[in-house]
Amino acid sequence: MKIFLTQFFTWWNSQTLGTRLHTWRHGKKVGQDETGNVYYEGGIDSEGRTRRWVIYRNYSEASAIPPGWHGWMHHRVDVAPSSEDYKPRDWQKPHQPNLTGSPAAYRPKGSVLTNQHRPQVTGDYDAWTPGS
Repeated sequence: MKIFLTQFFTWWNSQTLGTRLHTWRHGKKVGQDETGNVYYEGGIDSEGRTRRWVIYRNYSEASAIPPGWHGWMHHRVDVAPSSEDYKPRDWQKPHQPNLTGSPAAYRPKGSVLTNQHRPQVTGDYDAWTPGS
């Protein structure tokens, strides 16, 4: 019952009831990544390509899609990583979740959210004013 209610009233928990119905009617499972996200395709989008979508394991967070699946989702490659022996390149970093709004978010020097002081202005900048 809890799963039904979360799918009925929220959009950020895995999938909505409408997405579940659409996936059941039109979706063909293509594969699953190492984090548990499940990928589907089916139907045609407005540009004439096969529609592709993901059902997230937990919260709907687009940055949780691994690089190989990202390329497939955005039609950069035709073969899904589950259908080939996909291995990440040496230069690809492991996934890091979106940290915006968390204590681990990036905060540059001088940000009001850090305990550092803003660098002293050097005077080499002239602000633009209309008519000058």
